[in-house]
Amino acid sequence: MSLSDHSSISYDKEDLIHAPTGSHKVKYTGDNWDFHLDIAHKPVDLSLVLPHYRARNQPIEHRISMFLGNESYPMKLKVCRNYYHAKFEMEVRASTSDITLWLPSDFKGVIHCPKNTTFSAGFINRIMSNVRLNDRDAQHVFDEDEVIVSTCGRVTLRMWDVQTSMPENPSKETFKRLFCCSRKAPETTSHDWDFLLED
Repeated sequence: MSLSDHSSISYDKEDLIHAPTGSHKVKYTGDNWDFHLDIAHKPVDLSLVLPHYRARNQPIEHRISMFLGNESYPMKLKVCRNYYHAKFEMEVRASTSDITLWLPSDFKGVIHCPKNTTFSAGFINRIMSNVRLNDRDAQHVFDEDEVIVSTCGRVTLRMWDVQTSMPENPSKETFKRLFCCSRKAPETTSHDWDFLLED
């Protein structure tokens, strides 16, 4: 199933959950979308918890699929995953909504987003190296993640830490970013710095 096959928003469908806030477990349904939320006049603040198992009838090549649509109200979406084998595809479409999206720190795949998208320090530290941004030649690969975000509002991508099962700690990740503590520099890994301790 291709995300582009389901790219339009149809507001005649009601959302599948009672309130567009809180936590929701996403399960394989066999429908076009395993999770579908299409709401026009409410802000959205959701944690989407991906399953840690493959459903009995779920095809091997099937990625958990999620669609979320809105018009102008802000959307805050956290994709929570504890097991990397739960690959997913996600499409977020809005008219003018501001969208903040937390992606799992083990994300690997393609992200299509507006050019003015901003990235948090945690996203840059942990995810950016595994992302192909706006890769028009990208094929729909079933063993990778895929995200499409479309809005005229502001888009911010952040990191959801799979090790702590929590959103990133902004001050900690910013500190890592400022002082380059998130990754060892290749040129310093083979040096013996003990000589600095000598008199």
